[in-house]
Amino acid sequence: MGRLVPAVTRALDILELFLDGDGTLSAPEITRRLGLPRTTVHELVTTLAARSYLVHVPDQPGRYRLGVRPYQLGSRYAEQLDLAAEGQQVARSVAETCDETVHVAILEGTDVIYIAKVDSTHAVRMVSAAGRRLPAHCTSVGKMLLASLPEDELTARFPADRSLVAMTDNSITSAAELHRHLAAVRERGVAVERQESNPDVSCVAAPVRDSAGKVVAALSISVPTIRWSEERQSELEELAAKGAGELSVRLGHRRRGV
Repeated sequence: MGRLVPAVTRALDILELFLDGDGTLSAPEITRRLGLPRTTVHELVTTLAARSYLVHVPDQPGRYRLGVRPYQLGSRYAEQLDLAAEGQQVARSVAETCDETVHVAILEGTDVIYIAKVDSTHAVRMVSAAGRRLPAHCTSVGKMLLASLPEDELTARFPADRSLVAMTDNSITSAAELHRHLAAVRERGVAVERQESNPDVSCVAAPVRDSAGKVVAALSISVPTIRWSEERQSELEELAAKGAGELSVRLGHRRRGV
């Protein structure tokens, strides 16, 4: 592995400063925040401006903002993103950590479609497949995705008087009950399904966000009842949230303070 080039590192440090605040900075502010020599900052800013990575802010002498080049690079990165492929990689990493089955799913209407899956190595594990479709209200990924919808959109898909199909005796069977359940999911930030789509399996799920912060998928961890406990649930909720966060970052999402 080659060594890091200090000048390039400093230039990238400068660009990343513009991700915070109002997106404008002066050379003295950059100097103070990074602790670099004034001459070094001047040379780097001049170079970045010459290559359209930074531009002068109109009517604000001495202040800079990001130029068109970072936008072009970001757009090209976004064009190359493949949610299923990225989801498969993250799901594999999560599965290696917990040795349970991991899914990534998207919402379509009132159903979820699994777009990525990595199996547990245990003899007893959930049987499923990428491409499978299930009623959203019976799954942890579905609950997580439904909880992210605006209230009017959720109501349009699940009118209050609608009855819901049951996959097990534990499934939610009314839209009114579902709405109450989803309110709790929003508050907690994770979703749990206890033997609602499969009588022998429980799951936890966390939201996956895109560069705009919109929930576009959910990542879940599925566990056979024989390996499920409240302590295990807490561990898996944390791991699912971490995995979903990693996938979100791959999709361009930037968490606050990062």
